[in-house]
Amino acid sequence: MTPSSGKGGPKQARSVARLAAVQALYQMEVSSVGAEAVIREFADHRFDRDSDPDSEGGDTPLAAADEAFFADLVRGVVEHQKAVDAAIARRLASGWRLDRLDATARAILRAGAYELSHRDDVPTEVVIDEYVELAKSFFEGPEPGFVNGALDAVAQDVRS
Repeated sequence: MTPSSGKGGPKQARSVARLAAVQALYQMEVSSVGAEAVIREFADHRFDRDSDPDSEGGDTPLAAADEAFFADLVRGVVEHQKAVDAAIARRLASGWRLDRLDATARAILRAGAYELSHRDDVPTEVVIDEYVELAKSFFEGPEPGFVNGALDAVAQDVRS
């Protein structure tokens, strides 16, 4: 899934922010870049600023994003990573560890688990649906179902 550029409203802006957060978390894990550096990079180079997308020869900008929401997701996962990882690990099948998962799946689960446990303003169904859709955009196998089951279980643990 590549979000289209253009005006999309608050719902699409949050969807784009979630996609960007997953990409940022993945980037941080594989390159050991810190949260503030990756947030700054996305703000400066990845989010649509109504400029020429190829002016710096980099990636095509993401559509308009809720940048404050994006920054909260990235900072929140980092700040609460121990608790977020524990919430996910509790719901993995016996014998499975979070570090055995694909880095993209791990980023999706971390962002989703953070949002479920720290963003009460977002309905549970919205969080789960959004991250399942993201999983579908990255994976063709069983991963979207796995993300659905894992986040549903995390939601049962962290939301009443």
